[in-house]
Amino acid sequence: MQIRLDPSSELQLYKQLANQLIEMIATGELKNGDTLPSVRAMATDLGVNVSTVSKSYHELEDKGLIELKPKAKAVIIGGQKRELEEIEVEKVENALKPIMAEAFARGLEKEQMTNLFQRILKQWK
Repeated sequence: MQIRLDPSSELQLYKQLANQLIEMIATGELKNGDTLPSVRAMATDLGVNVSTVSKSYHELEDKGLIELKPKAKAVIIGGQKRELEEIEVEKVENALKPIMAEAFARGLEKEQMTNLFQRILKQWK
């Protein structure tokens, strides 16, 4: 598992970690049932504070992508193909709207946005 955090990025370290783990689930690098390193081990490997990793893991748990068990490693529960509930679809839509609005506000055309989505989708299973 290759994770790179950029301390000079505007994006907080815990969010960088969470985003990279989400991408690994999306690409199939991390599969349903796989375990993540313990919070302490991940923090040591990345050279970050334990609370940074803990915050990332809890965010992934809140999103329903991992399961955290006391005194156990985090287990991937996302990534399997299933029918999404309407509320889950709405959450994704609500997260995408501001990103798309910003892209259009910056001058991206609908065709460019479609091409961008297709390019990104090719990276995932």
